[in-house]
Amino acid sequence: MASTASLAPWLLVLCLPAVSQAIPLGPSPPPPVPLMGAAAAPERQGSSIRINGRLQSARWQWVGGLRDTPQQLWIPLEVLENQLGVTSRSRSDGALDLEWFGQELKVPASAQRSLEDEVAVDVSSLFGRIGVGLRHEGSLLSMELTRPQLLQVRSSKPGPVKRIVLDIGGPAAIGKYDDGLVVDLLSSSDQQALLQSLGLFAQQGSGGLKLKPSAAKLTRVFSLGEPNRVVIEWPDQEASTRTDSPAPIDPRLQALLGNELQWDRLVRQGVRINAIRVDPRSASLQLRPLARPGAMEGLSSLVQLANQQQAWVAINGGYFNRVRRLPLGALKQDGRWLSGPILNRGVAAWDERSLPNFGRLQLAQWVVGPGTVRLPVVVVNSGFVQRGISSYTADWGPSYRALSGSETGLLIQGGQVRQQLGPAELGAGVQLRGDDLLLVGRGGANLPWVPGDQLQIESRPSNNLGLAANVVGGGPLLLQGGRIVLNGAAENFGAAFLSQGAPRTVLARDDRQVWLITLEGTQDSGPTLGEAAMLLQQLGLQDALNLDGGSSTGLVLGGSLQVKGRGVAGSVHNGVGLVP
Repeated sequence: MASTASLAPWLLVLCLPAVSQAIPLGPSPPPPVPLMGAAAAPERQGSSIRINGRLQSARWQWVGGLRDTPQQLWIPLEVLENQLGVTSRSRSDGALDLEWFGQELKVPASAQRSLEDEVAVDVSSLFGRIGVGLRHEGSLLSMELTRPQLLQVRSSKPGPVKRIVLDIGGPAAIGKYDDGLVVDLLSSSDQQALLQSLGLFAQQGSGGLKLKPSAAKLTRVFSLGEPNRVVIEWPDQEASTRTDSPAPIDPRLQALLGNELQWDRLVRQGVRINAIRVDPRSASLQLRPLARPGAMEGLSSLVQLANQQQAWVAINGGYFNRVRRLPLGALKQDGRWLSGPILNRGVAAWDERSLPNFGRLQLAQWVVGPGTVRLPVVVVNSGFVQRGISSYTADWGPSYRALSGSETGLLIQGGQVRQQLGPAELGAGVQLRGDDLLLVGRGGANLPWVPGDQLQIESRPSNNLGLAANVVGGGPLLLQGGRIVLNGAAENFGAAFLSQGAPRTVLARDDRQVWLITLEGTQDSGPTLGEAAMLLQQLGLQDALNLDGGSSTGLVLGGSLQVKGRGVAGSVHNGVGLVP
């Protein structure tokens, strides 16, 4: 996420002032981590990228160098994969292996950062080797690749898939759309006719060669170098039963559809809408937050998350830091704050067998010690790093490991300070068991107590939403009482995030039912938040909360992933589901 906050010299991540101060902020704090030693290099950031004339909303960051040759160029992984055709593979240690037309780039976990809600990597060296022309002007970054000629079309059928290989005269941008792709190259009418005969719809346009299988979805697209090739694969419908076909919807769920559970599939104003709606007061399925068991650190697919929690229906939940894989917002389950609310952002809150209520929420907490010393806690069980005192319990996981540099801590057991902890101990990790409480001081925050001191924790939510058994946070709040209440400044969201179009995930309600909704663009990336709010209002909804979107957007029905944001099944941190 992006922020205008300045860099504190004592911290390895950007930290923001206390919640009460309104600071423009993107939807996934903390913001990017500048590389050590690069502080003096001028930096430029923007919110639009143009690739060979194709414009889209996406964050980027340019560090140092010249007007056309940066020292570092940070681009979201989603853009690299879906708009350029870069192939990425994740390793168990969090590192990434990128490849594009035979050029490789290895990116360790420590060299990844967050731009908005996406993982970004420095591709300056990769782009230099490929020969990508670069230019920045204001908030716009332009990328230009020479459009190569299609030289030859080859085909094969390795097992149950069809494969087309395009031999081309140089590297090309490969963009994905719906179930097809656009390869930015030049082709002849004879070559297009050949592709058609091989099962690929082919149409040459000003933006390149559009390709789409006539009777299936693409399963794999990748590039090779020396010579330059684009390889396209999709299932052979005449071959044996496909092993990669989505699982059928659970018959138990199928029996509920059309009865107590409604599944609406609509297209309105160029937006594809999938909505599951149910009355939780009488249905056999109950609304539940979905959290990975064991610890707050880590991501999984939405299908895995739904299966772990036995959810028959699931949508993705709130924001998280994709690099650190930690939550950034409210997540309360059965009365336990797994992750505390931040920045007065929107939440949905509910008890068992009730419709959710919606609003903005803060959680105020204080530590009270001897001599009436009373200090505020800025965040509770959160991956959102701020200057001040933060608190962590065993609900965070079996241990806490430092999220920033120079942290100090106090381990409290049975209301008494048991141990003072320095940066080394916190960096190595501190175990949390039972009712243990860990206080962490960041940015020089003073923890004035010593072993043996008795401490009390006082906690108070800003309104009754924080008293509900279950809370899921996101933001911004879109509707309340049937009115559009979209206010990015009130929830510390940046202007670029508010104006960009993207796939959306929304939790909402009308007078009788709760709605689990995904919104996707039919011709573009998706609606802006304002467009989403108006569309939901027109559907007759009373309250609506925006959740994480983009590549996180997903909908699972009976074990089958029905919606994939931006065409990819992105990893998520948490979700909202309907559980028997």
